[in-house]
Amino acid sequence: MGVYPPLKMEKSWCLAVILLHIISTEAAFSVSGGVGIGVGIGNVGGGAGGPGGGGVWIGGGINGPAPSASGSPVSKLERAYTALQAWKSAIKEDPMGILDTWVGSDVCSYKGVFCADSQDEMDASPDPVVAGIDLNHANLQGTLVKELSFLTDISLFHLNSNRFSGTVPDTFTDLSSLQELDLSNNLFSGPFPAATLYIPNLVYLDIRFNKFSGPLPEDLFNKQLDALFLNNNQFEGELPQNLGNSPASVINLANNMFTGNIPASFGFMGSKLKEILFLNNQLTGCIPQGVGLFTEMQVLDVSFNSLMGHLPDTISCLEEIEVLNLAHNKLSGVLPDVVCSLRSLANLTVSYNFFSGFSQDCSNLFVRSVGFDFSGNCIPGRNMQRPQPECSIIPGGNLICLRIPAAAKPLVCGSLAKAKPSSSPP
Repeated sequence: MGVYPPLKMEKSWCLAVILLHIISTEAAFSVSGGVGIGVGIGNVGGGAGGPGGGGVWIGGGINGPAPSASGSPVSKLERAYTALQAWKSAIKEDPMGILDTWVGSDVCSYKGVFCADSQDEMDASPDPVVAGIDLNHANLQGTLVKELSFLTDISLFHLNSNRFSGTVPDTFTDLSSLQELDLSNNLFSGPFPAATLYIPNLVYLDIRFNKFSGPLPEDLFNKQLDALFLNNNQFEGELPQNLGNSPASVINLANNMFTGNIPASFGFMGSKLKEILFLNNQLTGCIPQGVGLFTEMQVLDVSFNSLMGHLPDTISCLEEIEVLNLAHNKLSGVLPDVVCSLRSLANLTVSYNFFSGFSQDCSNLFVRSVGFDFSGNCIPGRNMQRPQPECSIIPGGNLICLRIPAAAKPLVCGSLAKAKPSSSPP
């Protein structure tokens, strides 16, 4: 079961343009042959190998240089040298020979390490600082070390597709300038890395395709993240009830072991949300009634769970939805016209549920060249449906899902309610 690449993420990452104005070309690209350089907008979606990663490299650490044993100040590059050498000693395999360049005090010449002028107004030093580390697809084996917290000006840290294991050091909370952290497609394990909750300026967190386990902390969805990729781990337990607090535009929870209901707060997420994936978990109950009220979602995938009941009529509010995947659940009732008439729909998948019918608007999807898969349901007169004995008892038939009548659409769709001018008496 695949994971969709996010759509139209360029809007979410327009800050990349800032890179052209702040990064010193001479400093940032003095290294030849860097590995997986993630400048600008990268492949934020990624597949089984995780994303290539794109970054906005902005310096600006707030910590001043620490004094040395002799009392003289230690420059940021000296602290970076200490950090990178400590990390080098914890890397046990380097088949591409990248660390062969990690020799000497000139850390700006190390492959995968990128420097820029400091953006810290309190830093009077003319020396550059380490602003980014991009070692995507380097196939390194090792662990992270606490000394990496010395890199207080780093804004991008990408380690996609390596063989790092262990956990994220607690000292990562000191990375005050870090905006993007990509640890995807490695061998990290243990509970959710709590240190990431306290990185103050983090906006992009990608830890997919690892072996993290246990429940998600509630604070995760209060954090000001724009993109959150947790898919393909071993997370379990119920999703925090404050899921709807997240301001993220993309949330991927697929291919874990989450149980319980989709939190009701999901139905009231803000308009920033463009994509959310729940597929291949163990979720039960109804699809929250409020889904679509205030969002401009383009991708919603709840497939391969155990959701039951009728679809909420507020799905009619999803006027920007392009991919709607409800397959392999236990949903029932008649597939509503309001779903099939969504104007931006490119693919609707409702296969392997217990739907009992659909109307002309759904038949017209074929005329509109919309992908429509309704196989494996209980629709009379249609091909590729369940055997009748399977349709005699509908799972969750006694489940009551709160419903708001579709006729109230102008009153419940948040975007429409805001856009509609108020009428005044003649």
